[in-house]
Amino acid sequence: MFAAFMLLAISFSFVHLAYGSYTVTNLNTTVVLNANTSAAVKEILTVHVSNQSVQQYTADRVALNLTLDEWEALVGPMLVQHIINPTSGVYNFRFLPGPLIKTADGGTAYLIMSYDVLNVTKISQTSPRLFTYRFDPNVLNFEHGASGEVLPANTTFSIVLPPGAVLSSIYPIPDAPESGITNNYANVSEVSWFYGEPLSKFELTFTITESLQQEVSKAFLGVYRYLGVFSYIIIALAILLFIIYAYVKAGK
Repeated sequence: MFAAFMLLAISFSFVHLAYGSYTVTNLNTTVVLNANTSAAVKEILTVHVSNQSVQQYTADRVALNLTLDEWEALVGPMLVQHIINPTSGVYNFRFLPGPLIKTADGGTAYLIMSYDVLNVTKISQTSPRLFTYRFDPNVLNFEHGASGEVLPANTTFSIVLPPGAVLSSIYPIPDAPESGITNNYANVSEVSWFYGEPLSKFELTFTITESLQQEVSKAFLGVYRYLGVFSYIIIALAILLFIIYAYVKAGK
């Protein structure tokens, strides 16, 4: 349920008590990938609040004791249907109902959900300092159509790559940035898809080249994990032997 992204119907009305309705009109999901295979997800649901429900929404927003289940009763099941599959490991979940922006027919509010997810990508080392990452499509839970998963109407799905990442393959072709189609996505750090995209065969692969300094640091860390404090003694002895060797050589 990655991203509260994938609703069964992006436009959903729910009657709250005897009042009007709350209607989700847009869903914007952004997934920021990390080099450690986790991701930070931010979902923004745009909700239209009818005139009859303005007072109710205002009261619910400042009610600090309302649970997520109670908000789901107000907005409808689409509020949580798109949250990543629990098997992916969701943590640091936060939910923030935004202030109401009044309009002639009621108002608009933004409901913001943010959370972290484990194991969004799979990593393999293809050379001494080159690592290949593959997005795991099993974490997605989009709306299902006749041909498989599809991005629902009025929905935007964006992925932000880790610093230094280089895209190597992607499907389907992103709707943004358009320039990536001709320059093979060189220097592209974020890609987006808009409603209607078929995602049954979703694929995203990128590489990250580790710096020499990072490689050396990891090597020392590996030695430390294996030998513990003795690794410092070994390093100190190596430095001491080098100094003695340099001194003896200089005295000849």
